Amino acid sequence: MPILTRTPIRHLNQEEFGELAYSVMGCAFDIHRDFGRLFDEKIYKRELAHRHPGVQIEFPIEVTHGTFRKMQYLDLLVDGGAPFELKTVEALTPRHQAQLLHYMLLAELQHGKLVNLRKESVEHEFVNTSVTHQDRLQFEVVDTDWNERLPGAQGFRELLSSLLCDWGTGLDVELYEEALTHFLGGAAEVLQEVKVRTAEHKLGHQRFRLAAPCVAFAVTTLPEADPRYHRHAHCVVQNTDLEAILWVNINLKRVTLTAVT
Repeated sequence: MPILTRTPIRHLNQEEFGELAYSVMGCAFDIHRDFGRLFDEKIYKRELAHRHPGVQIEFPIEVTHGTFRKMQYLDLLVDGGAPFELKTVEALTPRHQAQLLHYMLLAELQHGKLVNLRKESVEHEFVNTSVTHQDRLQFEVVDTDWNERLPGAQGFRELLSSLLCDWGTGLDVELYEEALTHFLGGAAEVLQEVKVRTAEHKLGHQRFRLAAPCVAFAVTTLPEADPRYHRHAHCVVQNTDLEAILWVNINLKRVTLTAVT
């Protein structure tokens, strides 16, 4: 996969990562005691880098595909191979786990840790994966409800296929969205205001990503292509000037293409 890092990344086994995580967490507990829980994330990052050797803040990972370039920044990389995401939030959520997993998959790292310093006691959890880049290239495509005749549908599918054959599945939804937007003409071309209305009155405008005039696209990374999302997308088509929504759901093993009309 085309990723670029400024320095080589070490691949730690579980025991090596566990020892390093124990050391990092000792510093995190001390910082939480000395600084409390009310500072911004950047303050805690800098103090951790000051106290613990080998901490790189905002470690850059560049993701590329053709003319598309996107910089991704991992909060902390310790000793060249231990990824940490430092948070100051009310509670850790699956979204935070997915964010760290995204960086781990990009760098092909198997072990990472989330640390939240906002609560009265430090909240922390391990994130582990055995999924490789090669694994993420092995997916099936389900297109039973796809309509290639819709405006923009064929080109959209070709772009998506090219991305997935390069990057694989499992990455953050925003990365796929930004890349598709880039290749469809850029934000100024793709992000358009669409009229929202009922049969009786107009309600205003809302911005959607368009694959073609009056045909929007949506990318999700749900565990499965949920029928409830389909119903809500159908409501959007019914109450706007859109002709259809090209919906793609990407999970690790299955890519589902649906034309919501």
